Amino acid sequence: MPKTSAGLLLYRVKNGAVEVFLVHPGGPFWARKDDGVWSIPKGEFEPGEDPLDAAKREFTEETSLTASGEFVALKPLKQPSGKIVHAWAVEGDADPARVRSNTFAFKGREYPEIDRAAWFGLAEARKKILKGQARFLDDLSSQLH
Repeated sequence: MPKTSAGLLLYRVKNGAVEVFLVHPGGPFWARKDDGVWSIPKGEFEPGEDPLDAAKREFTEETSLTASGEFVALKPLKQPSGKIVHAWAVEGDADPARVRSNTFAFKGREYPEIDRAAWFGLAEARKKILKGQARFLDDLSSQLH
């Protein structure tokens, strides 16, 4: 059975344009990478666990923020690794400067899972987001129009 992840695609409409909230992975491997490595806040969940509950939990673990509102299911996407990512769009706002992530250890040092977060318009988000998650942006866009 493939691994599964769940996450939230937080969005807002600002000055008539849709913006999405993405996170950049922490750690030395990602430090100098930018385009094509950002992600929705997400994480793995276990069989039997409710994917939406997992998405909300992972959003909070990765950002220290909470999201509330109407959660709209997006079409799950199979990643190049074979992992299936379930996502929900939810309208809201968040201050990227307030993001505080949980950490992981690598070679005896602690790193944040997420080292930064930012809002991007859809065109810029398509450049920033992992290729395997780009269709979430298309799905969101089609649901909003």
